[in-house]
Amino acid sequence: MTTKYSGILEWVKQQIEDEKLKTGDKLPSIRLLAEQFQCSKNTVVKALLQLEKQHIVYAKPKSGYYVVDHFQVPITDDNDIDFLSAGPDKRIMPYEDFQHCMNQAIDHYKEQLFTYSEQQGLLSLRKELTKYLQHLQVFTKPDRLVITSGAQQALHILSVMPFPNGKKNVVIEQPTYFGMIDSLRLNQITTLEIELTMEGIDFEKLEKLFRTNDIKFFYIIPRCHNPLGHHYTNEEKKKIVALAEKYDVYIVEDDYLAELDTDSKADPLFAYEPNGRVIYVKSFSKVFLPGLRIATVVLPEKMISSFIHYKFSSDFNTSPLSQGALEIYLKNGMFQYHLESIKKLYIKKLKILIEACSLYLPNYVQFTKPKSGFYLTIFLPSHFDIDKMIYQLQEKHIYIDNASRMYLIKDKQQPAIRLSISQVNEHKIHLGIQQLATYIIEKHEKKTNNPFSFKSYH
Repeated sequence: MTTKYSGILEWVKQQIEDEKLKTGDKLPSIRLLAEQFQCSKNTVVKALLQLEKQHIVYAKPKSGYYVVDHFQVPITDDNDIDFLSAGPDKRIMPYEDFQHCMNQAIDHYKEQLFTYSEQQGLLSLRKELTKYLQHLQVFTKPDRLVITSGAQQALHILSVMPFPNGKKNVVIEQPTYFGMIDSLRLNQITTLEIELTMEGIDFEKLEKLFRTNDIKFFYIIPRCHNPLGHHYTNEEKKKIVALAEKYDVYIVEDDYLAELDTDSKADPLFAYEPNGRVIYVKSFSKVFLPGLRIATVVLPEKMISSFIHYKFSSDFNTSPLSQGALEIYLKNGMFQYHLESIKKLYIKKLKILIEACSLYLPNYVQFTKPKSGFYLTIFLPSHFDIDKMIYQLQEKHIYIDNASRMYLIKDKQQPAIRLSISQVNEHKIHLGIQQLATYIIEKHEKKTNNPFSFKSYH
């Protein structure tokens, strides 16, 4: 039966792929398929139900089964070496598990799907998230959580809404997440920068910025920094919170990859000022499903009403179906199991990447050596044209990112590229870095034979 069942599945998919069956076409009847595959009608029905579950066909009562859409097997180029993509590794995404949760959410939240749900987010999800955040040393209550349509929405709202301190300007690390830079630019927010290297930041400069520049908040990625991979120590976090307290500055803590921190003793900044100075933003896009578009922000009580007002003007409410599915996924323990597998994989891939960079890159090229996370940044000699480099490497099926978009003032920084390990195949990392190093060496030798000496970012 298994062979016949599989044969029906493959035959239908092949017919669609070959365009012998097109969108809206009716499949042969159950009787005809049973005769064609010399099996029972029950076997045919089971196969058609599986195809329906995969959204390849649908049933019309008293009519038969029809093609939903042109089904295509995803085409991937085996030669691609992808250091560019920043979403989760597609090979370990829990699609089937989450589909079950989505189906349960449809059954459980039928009424909410046809109405506008709670503006602050489903209370049941906020309760689950409150429990989950405790594992990250974020202790709060559901009333302080607001569910947003991804972390980007939360950052955008925080950029434009008024804060209790009545201040207007923002401080960001340099470099930092390009989405935050874009929000600040688009909203014409006066933005100041504090340089970040793998050695950290200049605390004297930070204090001067806080003291003299009417700072509304300091946006910070405390661990698994994008794009450097930097991690602050607990002592540094305490100093930052103390300075924020002293000068009435809020902190927006973007803890998007907290789950990948290998240091079990590392705390978020929120742990050092949980009552309102630190606003905690947590995304699920990088460790789970980007398309889910779910994040949460933990706000001071006095800011919740204003934040919800700004969010409401943006999208009324975040999808109750996505919220309900995530709630079920958290509640049944699937998420913790998923995290265990991805953490092992990403630690392994990052280790391979650092080894490859150490082995193949020339000594005049500096690169960061993060202990965990997705990202590593490579700093190149000043004569390198990064956009041209990206284009030429693409022709070799190697994909990298220009780190210049992660700087507030692009012309000030040394040419740099960001590498991500999230979707690259671990077996291709060495080959990719070998080819990258060959490119760098060839271009550098054409330009000059003199070695360059740069400030270390190790």
